[in-house]
Amino acid sequence: MIQPALELQAVTSGYRNAVVLRDLSLSIAPGEAVALLGKNGMGKTTLLKTVMGYLPQLDGSVHVQGHPVTNLPPYRIARCGVAYAAQEHALFQDLSVRDNLRLGLAREALFAARFAEIEPVFPVFANRLRQPAGTLSGGEQKMLLVARALMMRPAIILLDEITEGLQPSVIERLAQALLWERQRHGTTMLIVEQNVPFALQVADRYLVLKQGEIIDRGNAKSAGAAGVIFDHLRV
Repeated sequence: MIQPALELQAVTSGYRNAVVLRDLSLSIAPGEAVALLGKNGMGKTTLLKTVMGYLPQLDGSVHVQGHPVTNLPPYRIARCGVAYAAQEHALFQDLSVRDNLRLGLAREALFAARFAEIEPVFPVFANRLRQPAGTLSGGEQKMLLVARALMMRPAIILLDEITEGLQPSVIERLAQALLWERQRHGTTMLIVEQNVPFALQVADRYLVLKQGEIIDRGNAKSAGAAGVIFDHLRV
């Protein structure tokens, strides 16, 4: 029996005395991309931070590729093959583009081969490896976050609002990068987004989160998916 790449079972989580996720369960198959959609404040980022170990679970369990990771520290969850591109710019602004990319690798010796793989997808960085990351534009910094995650060649990527504030051309480049990654490496993805067209372009399935609970789910490629999701977001 094939184990889910990522599985949450009856997870309750939040901040101090504020419960945000309530008895939430979901399962993502290996190689599958799932979009998690919902209004701001519904618990989407809380879910990702709980999976990554940045927030403690009050109840339930999280499994990565069949292995329990409940309440492990983030570095150990990363070692299980999970990469996280956070909504906040989690870059070292004073370090170079190359040094930020290098942080996603276990060994320096891997850099040349891994960068050669992603360079066609992110050509903007080819001649800017020495440039400080903090001098990049907002869109370029978002791309650098995703590029660093791909450099890890993870089993699972968690993506949090990576299209926020970006130009359409940059959003399309990110979409193509993620589709390329899935096709080439079969990477599992959990994509938290407000940009519905982008999410549905990349994902196989969608989940709608409201007040810490999944209230709807469906096939991202179905003809009426966008309309159903927009209806939820308007309510």
